[in-house]
Amino acid sequence: MYRRRRRLQERFGPEYDRTVERTGSRRAADAELRDREVHHDNLDIRELPAEERNRYADAWITVQQRFVDRPEGAVSQADELVTHLMRDRGYPTEGYEEQLRELSVEHGRTLEHYRAAHEVNVRSSKGHATTEELRGAMVHYRALFDELIGTTR
Repeated sequence: MYRRRRRLQERFGPEYDRTVERTGSRRAADAELRDREVHHDNLDIRELPAEERNRYADAWITVQQRFVDRPEGAVSQADELVTHLMRDRGYPTEGYEEQLRELSVEHGRTLEHYRAAHEVNVRSSKGHATTEELRGAMVHYRALFDELIGTTR
């Protein structure tokens, strides 16, 4: 039991503690995270070929350049770009919560970046984000973007 729990803690990083807090027990968290692993193993996650990685890298540069004139629009586009990247890698993209669950298996340490960026993007869509928050969201999206571009299975 201890060895399995330790493996889950190492694999999921901060997501392990978040799941314990949400479920109310380590046993329930362990079961949920193991279920996530099983579901994730049935996905067809793939590494992107160099050509696609280059296309995404160019698209990211374009989004960053737009930040100067339209920070809100750039953050929204960064979210869309990350979602497209997830889809092209083989992750389900139907809903934010499912994205978090699936990403947590291989990207648990980067998930907080995605959560923070997503929160700012939602607030921005309502006109409630400062330029500094938007700048931070771009940094957060970039962290997940870089990991998804360079991750191998």
